[in-house]
Amino acid sequence: MLEVVDINCDLGEAFGRWRIGDTDDMSLMGLISSANIATGFHAGDPNLMDQTVRLAAEHGVEVGAHPGYNDLQGFGRRKINATAKELVNDIIYQVGALREFSRRHGVRLQHVKPHGALYMEMAVNPELAQIFVQYMRTAAPDAYVFCMGGSATHVAALESGQPAIREFYADRDYDDSGSIVFTRDAGRPDPAVIARKVVRACKDGKVKTVSGNDIAIQFESICFHSDTLGALDIAHQMRDALTAEGIRIAPVSEINSHKSMRGEQL
Repeated sequence: MLEVVDINCDLGEAFGRWRIGDTDDMSLMGLISSANIATGFHAGDPNLMDQTVRLAAEHGVEVGAHPGYNDLQGFGRRKINATAKELVNDIIYQVGALREFSRRHGVRLQHVKPHGALYMEMAVNPELAQIFVQYMRTAAPDAYVFCMGGSATHVAALESGQPAIREFYADRDYDDSGSIVFTRDAGRPDPAVIARKVVRACKDGKVKTVSGNDIAIQFESICFHSDTLGALDIAHQMRDALTAEGIRIAPVSEINSHKSMRGEQL
């Protein structure tokens, strides 16, 4: 059973006057411990990045860069055919932008988490994962890589010594392989169902797949999405359910310290 867990959410995912979802970032910021902030390619712009980092700093929420494919129209959820080196250069460009806003507001870059289709491509593309992790080893050796456990990204991080955080997706379904099932329009999920799913994953290390089977799942952070309809209710019910079970919510730096005290490793 997990005694402490991080909650991360994708934030800053708008562009200019255009907004997505039914929940504003300010409402969610006080309910999470880590923020994945869009960096301009799939969503976000300089003013929004500045605003979102400032909000995170004010709420004591750790900041992470959330780079994606250069795909504003498709919200970064369409695969772009490019070489691994080209894609990592896109990531470097985006991480650099977010890191400067973090410096402006006196906060560190806690983590980098690729977005959407880029995240899923990296999970199964060892070359892309390795080049990405090589960049992290050079430019941000103490920053965490957020990824799925057992993915190519996770393997590359472990092999290189880059700290990694495994995620559990609260508002996404899983298949029997442990991969996320992509749904273009997920509708409005039931927050109570999600809360029960999260508590079970934390207590029993299991999640039910779309085919009805149970699979084992290991993670340090729970992810949900600000563009999921009802995101605010989801956040409240998850937190309340976890707290009721005695599971503490904390950023990954505290989780790392907790594991170290118990002789465990991330």
